[in-house]
Amino acid sequence: MTKAVREIHSALHRQFRGDLLRPGNSEYEGACGTWNGMVARRPGLIARCRDVADVQLAVRTAAAAETLTAIRCGGHSLAGFSTCEDGLVIDLSRMRGVSVDAQARRARFEGGCLLGNIDTATQKVGLAFPAGVVSHTGAAGLVLGGGTGWLNRLHGLSCDNVAGFTVVIADGSLVRADPKENADLFWALRGGGGNFGVVTEFEVNLHPVSSVLFGAGMCFGDDIPAIVQHWRDFMPDAPDNLRWGISLTIAPHTGNIPKQLAGQPVASQGLLWVGNLEEGRRYVDQGLSLCHALAVTKSELSFVNLQTMADHEFPHGRRYYTKSGYFKKLGDQDIRRMAEALATIPSPASQIELSYLGGAAGRVHAGETAFGDRSSPFIVNLLGNWADPAEDAANIAWIRGLFAELRPSMTPGVYVNFMSGDEQDRVPEAYRERWDRLVDVKTHYDPNNFFRLNQNVRPRKT
Repeated sequence: MTKAVREIHSALHRQFRGDLLRPGNSEYEGACGTWNGMVARRPGLIARCRDVADVQLAVRTAAAAETLTAIRCGGHSLAGFSTCEDGLVIDLSRMRGVSVDAQARRARFEGGCLLGNIDTATQKVGLAFPAGVVSHTGAAGLVLGGGTGWLNRLHGLSCDNVAGFTVVIADGSLVRADPKENADLFWALRGGGGNFGVVTEFEVNLHPVSSVLFGAGMCFGDDIPAIVQHWRDFMPDAPDNLRWGISLTIAPHTGNIPKQLAGQPVASQGLLWVGNLEEGRRYVDQGLSLCHALAVTKSELSFVNLQTMADHEFPHGRRYYTKSGYFKKLGDQDIRRMAEALATIPSPASQIELSYLGGAAGRVHAGETAFGDRSSPFIVNLLGNWADPAEDAANIAWIRGLFAELRPSMTPGVYVNFMSGDEQDRVPEAYRERWDRLVDVKTHYDPNNFFRLNQNVRPRKT
């Protein structure tokens, strides 16, 4: 433990109401780990906050000591920003309260909430908050980066559904950010990541959602590029109620996959319909009828079951690495290249995720939030997922190599929540014409760049 961290511990322990965990403490090891197994860091001190006053105290103390500080909500940061080596982690995992106003269709949730905490509370009254697809994801990081998931085409991004933030800024002050109060900060927090403070409470809009229709199927061989082409041509005119995504990956050795096809390249489809289920069956059936899909399933699910369906694919402790980008148009050559790349994919759990934004999320003007331009709706995410550290080099090289081949066809831009920890040079690209405005907000609220463990927007030097 560094001298600065020892001094922080000494300053905090007299007033801090939560838990102060240091190496050797019985709870330290359990609190140290993060979702991405590639990130193995040991902070000098973990300050597990009980309430807002704890957060303010921790921020003031760490800022005064000029100590490297990470903010942890769910620990799901792909880039590993939820922790740091030898510094301080401000941990919000004890702050997971959710309150729901069903009549107003609003919720307030604390900054340490996981998506599952929010879904459990809101589904009791048949409402939902548009968020991600893995229930153990920390809501704060997801929302601050933008927030994509099952409901985005129908109800917008997570950040589009925020009515207000309560934020501890770099000097330890507690401020409100909404359309009327600190409107510049409100704009920046909707897509600008964790650059501006610790959000201790989110006030969000909710939408009526209970049961949904979900269909899945797999296409093999020459049908892989064909189904992607069908999907590409169909989605620009698809109804907002339909979210149709495709993952190019390797067929598992489980489920109702024919034995001779297990372990082979596959285009795995997932078609979600939210709304009138009878109307939705026509669209789901249409997608599943294309290209001789196998292992076809179709079922009515509760929203909670939908939100937990992918949890097992992305468990804590595996190793994750990504490269991502946008396409205005997805050409046949790029589709063929992605399909061909499956022949050399190092891990059967890795995938090329193809999604189409559009819908309600695509109709928000580029300048309305820091998230930015939404006019290139095809999102390609190269997601590496493996278990053995000895396979790091092969998996990272495969992702980087395929990305380099696809990059010339991409439009400028990247979703910050899909960025790995080695992409600081792409941060201005993520915000483009919004960059100068973000720097202005950063300079005003965090002039010393205390909140720098993120896809960092650096303040102007004074």
